[in-house]
Formats: sequence, structure tokens, C-alpha cells
Amino acid sequence: MSRERIISGEVTSPEEESFILSLRPKKLDEYIGQAKLKDKLRVMLEAARLRNEPCDHVLFYGPPGLGKTTLANIIANEMGTRLVTTSGPSLSRTGDLMGILTNLGEGDILFIDEIHRLAPAIEEFIYPAMEDFKVDFVVDKGAFAKVINIPLKKYTLIGATTRAGLLSPPLRDRFGLYFHIDFYAPEELKEIIVRSAKLLNVTIDDAAATMISQRARGTPRVANRLLRRVRDHATVDGDGTIEASIAEKSLEAEGIDQIGLDGLDRKFLKVIIDYYKGGPVGIEALAATLNEEVDTLVDMVEPYLLKIGFLQRTRRGRMVAVSACQHLGIKLDEGFQRNLFEE
Repeated sequence: MSRERIISGEVTSPEEESFILSLRPKKLDEYIGQAKLKDKLRVMLEAARLRNEPCDHVLFYGPPGLGKTTLANIIANEMGTRLVTTSGPSLSRTGDLMGILTNLGEGDILFIDEIHRLAPAIEEFIYPAMEDFKVDFVVDKGAFAKVINIPLKKYTLIGATTRAGLLSPPLRDRFGLYFHIDFYAPEELKEIIVRSAKLLNVTIDDAAATMISQRARGTPRVANRLLRRVRDHATVDGDGTIEASIAEKSLEAEGIDQIGLDGLDRKFLKVIIDYYKGGPVGIEALAATLNEEVDTLVDMVEPYLLKIGFLQRTRRGRMVAVSACQHLGIKLDEGFQRNLFEE
């Protein structure tokens, strides 16, 4: 069973997806943050428009909730083309992908989310579609088998993944451009929160926007989700205006501390400190102790803890930094991280 967390970068419900869709920027100039990525994209798009041809195939990779799908929509809007969206797990048969590819028009964009989860047969099928804009479709079997070569219109494939290391080298090499999307600075998240508040017709003061941005874990999706929860509290407990006192009360009720850690984050760190003297400890042992899936810890918990320096990955396992102990108010004893120095 997957754990639903308010500070998770994943979409938690169709209702939230609809809410996020209403806040997404439509043009590159409206997109906040990722300045270097925006500059590269602007050059790519302008060059493609001047040559009157589709963009190169693009791969976006990075943690969930940072704007990979939003950027795919922006590219489609900037190029004035149609965006067709699918995901790796939903493409189980070559026939599924065949139908999508043959219906793409000139310059259309095919966006595949979670592209690292494509089945091997689908991956091999898509290679000629990316390189030569054609697909080889096999009909009949055995001695009667025939290969039909079907040409495709020139299109752009945009792939998005949270785990670029799981992409096979042949697939990765067929993308012309790679863009890593990193966590956002609090100042950038504050701009996003103020913009979202305007779109929602909500008044928010500077202190409240700053507080939410500092607890959003560097992720726009989390920032918008926290804004939505705080807005609910402001509606019930106040006059609808989001002030710092209401924001703090709301975030404390959700269990989100001053730097964006929730109960699972704190539990993860405390287990390493209390059970394993600060580490090092293997991720499998941690998962067993916490009764969580390894993938949940690796994908949903560790990235932000690594980002802020509270966690370290070593050859021998995970270790908690002294700064994490100080944040949790835990006094260190002489046995802290003693295993690190054992032969």
C-alpha cells in the first residue's frame, strides 16, 4: 500500500490533478525558476520555429512534483502543436503504442511519463520511431510472418522520469536533449505561491508566503498543496485572508515543521539515531524496521533529506548528520556513529 503524504511530490488524487492543472503556467515566460533550463529551452524552441521543424526529442528527469509535465505542456503551447499524454506503465502492448504513433500529426508532441517503466518490448519498438520516424509491425506468425514498414509524421517525444538511472542506454541515447530539474529555492517557491494565490483569488501576506515556501521541500506541487490546505484554514478560522498566524497553525496541524519535515521523515531519522547509533545502516534494514517499502524510502523520503544535508549515503549504508540531530533536539552520546569507525 502506498503512503499518502501532504509533502509528497506525487499527485495524490484526480481532484488534486485538476486543481494543479488550473495553476500551471502556459508559456515559458510564465514559468518560475529553473533559469538555466529555461534559457536552453528558449533557444531550442526558437531554433525549431525558425527552421519550421519539430523539436528534438527531450528527456526531463528529477524528483516528482518539480514541473516535468508542466514543461511538456509549455513546449506544446510554444510550438502551437498538439500534446498527446501517456505513461510507461499504461503501454503494455506494442499495439497500444502503434495506435498512438500512427495518429500523431506533423510536429505533434508525445509525452510519456514514467518512461523508465516501459516494457523491454515497447522500448525496442520505439527505437526506429524515434530515429527514423517509422515503425516495423509484424503480422502473422511463423513461416507466414511479414514485416510491414509504416512511416510516421515527424513528431517530438518528451520523456519524464524520476529515475533516469533505470533507463536503458539505447533509449537514453536517442534523446537529443537532457534536462535535469532540481529542487527550487525558497525565493522561487514564494513567487509560485503568490502567483497561485492570485489565480485562486486569495489574499496572502508576505510572511505567510515565506513560511509556506520554506516548508514546501523545494517542490512547487507541495507548495500549491500546502497553499490549498492553508486556504481552507483561513476560510474556516478567519476571513479568507492567509496570514502568518493562520499559516503556522495550519502547517503545525498537518505535522509539517519549520523546514518541511513530516512525521515519516522524523521517524526515519530517529530510527537511524536510536536503533543504529546514527549509522551506517543498510536501506533494507531501515525499511524492515520502519515497516515501509524500500522504494517508498528511496523515492519519497531520502531525496529531500540528502538535499538539505541531514542524510548521507556511504559505501556501508545510510548515516545521519549531526545537523539532523540538532534539528530534532536529540543530544548525542559517545556511541553516536560508532559503527563507522569499527573495523
